[in-house]
Amino acid sequence: MRAGDELPPLEVPITRTLIVAGAIASRDYQDVHHDAELARQKGSPDIFMNILTTNGLVGRYITDHFGPTAVLRKVAIRLGAPNYPGDTMVLTGRVEEVDGATATVRVTGANGIGKHVTGTVTVTMSEGPA
Repeated sequence: MRAGDELPPLEVPITRTLIVAGAIASRDYQDVHHDAELARQKGSPDIFMNILTTNGLVGRYITDHFGPTAVLRKVAIRLGAPNYPGDTMVLTGRVEEVDGATATVRVTGANGIGKHVTGTVTVTMSEGPA
């Protein structure tokens, strides 16, 4: 792994099931993540993904690339355009810095209306089980 390395993109279909399941799994019972009518009443065109689901998808993207010995040390993300059902989010990454077995990766997740998530992830490659 070297600074400048690009990670292959990951396409994530945004389904109602993914949005609702992510909200339930993270114990986020806000109605905008599961009730389309209440979400519309609050000004959103539909339900939308919560930040905890996005955080999990970013973590998955990094660990899928770096493998089972990868340990996430820091995830610093910011949300932008919402992820609505029926869209696809494409995660991309670029290694920004490498220090020994630790890398900082800049991650972007874009959907049909813009950048959903941007940020950095610090990941360390462990040497495996002792």
